Amino acid sequence: MGRMAFEEHTSISRRFLSWCAEAWSASAESEEIAMLDEATIRQISKDCAIAPDDLLQLVKAGPHAADEMIEMMGALNIDQSDVALLHPALYREMQLTCSKCRSKTRCRRDLEAEVAGQEFVGYCGNAASLNTMRADPELLHG
Repeated sequence: MGRMAFEEHTSISRRFLSWCAEAWSASAESEEIAMLDEATIRQISKDCAIAPDDLLQLVKAGPHAADEMIEMMGALNIDQSDVALLHPALYREMQLTCSKCRSKTRCRRDLEAEVAGQEFVGYCGNAASLNTMRADPELLHG
């Protein structure tokens, strides 16, 4: 095996192992939360300002379930830190919407091809909120 082929194989193996570790960790966290009593789950969900069922769904979806939302905001020149700070309830709702999305494959493909900014309206559950944010200069980068 040539050096380049070996390095590529090693890189793919490392990424796969990393993915497995993250999936196992998310699964373990999901099981831990599912074992909590109902009162504790209600309190945690109240602290997070989301419904208990939504909290459990988010945990099951894993820590990267709304990564596409952050990338989409970047593609649209929206400062996600400002949105999280100035509109925390909306930000959480958008995370939940993204985590439940059934168009993630298309979204990732469009983000990678750098066409998401033109295409997202056709499939993104957060399109209306994102368009409103794009019209607010206070929420845009630079």
